[in-house]
Amino acid sequence: MTPHCRVAVIGAGAAGLTATKALLEAGCDVVTLEKGDRPGGLWARDNASGLSPAYASLHLNTSKSRTQFADFPMPASWTDYPSADRMAGYLADYARTFHLTDHIRFHTTVTAVERDEAGGTWSVTTEDGRSERYDAVVVASGHNWDPRWPGPAYPGTFTGAQMHAHDYRTPDVFRDKRVLVVGMGNSAMDIAVDASYTSRGPVLLSARHGVHIVPKYLFGRPSDATGGALAVLPWRIRQRLAETLLRLAVGTPQRYGLPAPRGGLLQNHPTISDTILHRLTHGEVVARTGIDRLDRDRVVFTDGTSDPVDLIVWATGYRVTLPFLSPRWAGEDPERLPLYKRVFHLEEPSLAFVGLMQSTGAALPVVEAQAKLVAACFSGDYALPSGHDQRRAVARALRAATVRWGQDRRPMMRIDFDQYVADLPREITAGRARRARGAARAFAPARHERTAP
Repeated sequence: MTPHCRVAVIGAGAAGLTATKALLEAGCDVVTLEKGDRPGGLWARDNASGLSPAYASLHLNTSKSRTQFADFPMPASWTDYPSADRMAGYLADYARTFHLTDHIRFHTTVTAVERDEAGGTWSVTTEDGRSERYDAVVVASGHNWDPRWPGPAYPGTFTGAQMHAHDYRTPDVFRDKRVLVVGMGNSAMDIAVDASYTSRGPVLLSARHGVHIVPKYLFGRPSDATGGALAVLPWRIRQRLAETLLRLAVGTPQRYGLPAPRGGLLQNHPTISDTILHRLTHGEVVARTGIDRLDRDRVVFTDGTSDPVDLIVWATGYRVTLPFLSPRWAGEDPERLPLYKRVFHLEEPSLAFVGLMQSTGAALPVVEAQAKLVAACFSGDYALPSGHDQRRAVARALRAATVRWGQDRRPMMRIDFDQYVADLPREITAGRARRARGAARAFAPARHERTAP
């Protein structure tokens, strides 16, 4: 009989909610600890946690059919690319439908997670000084909430205002200002478009390197609609086909004055936008090269040009931060933390992570698959391979990711969406087989005696 397992889930965003659901269904006792006042994580705009980067115009950049949970399809009546507010409602409905809310402690900030080596349990401490013990911990706190500012800072002095994209909410902040947006990701493009309707003069869009820009629709269908069908092909062939289609549909970024992409379409996370190309062709957004230096009320670019600027928006991404985990568990750089299947800590598999990855597609199906793997393990239904085999698998995945994405683009965290989502159910099946033949020991809570099935 499988022993009772008590699990702490940190975070009640998409990752934490699906982890909570899967663990409850597997018979675990689950406590989910959430800093904010409601479920939804980054989608829950202006919640009490202060961590959501969602802005009023934010919509999905992956289509609903490729984004929805398998266990909770989005309504057929919804548009292909729902808004952030609708996504927040979807996650709240998910929590209600599967009775997850009763297991969530809101307004609860985790400050420390420590291992009791003697007792074999985890001590989870919260901001109110409360400390409780658990057999296992699932970290589902997300990694798009700690703004990354340029470092080192650009030389010179800037006398205007500066903000990070994380703090942007509505375009009123740009009214009658000369605006520079730095970055080429989805948020940068959205913000530049929003600002172009209220700013003083065209919005400047600066980046040292370009990206591929993919419209939300290609040939009358969501642009990611063919992703699953092509997933069986090697990524280089998929990339060649996708780039050919994209050139036929919209041309290259250089045609719009943007810098050339660094790497292929499937090697760089593309920017998904229908509107940025329209605003560029109308002159409402104007491309600039990278920044060379700041000169009081002007910004000087690497091509020698300069422009007066009142407000700089740094759309420069996020740091991966796990403030409640010591370097003993998170490493010196959490971006480089090796995890088996991007889920299990190599030294202590009772510490699992859901959502600590960077996907080529939507996040929700990925975290749902990860949650089911965690639940299979913590319920005793699945056995991990040996530590040696786990380390070999991690090293193999890192080599392949480095070849595809390069050393400087978080290769340890990278996954191919379609291949990964297809792989995890197979991994659960393999782990059940390992358990059945006794090739590896299944997880068992240290506080309980394990009895034979």
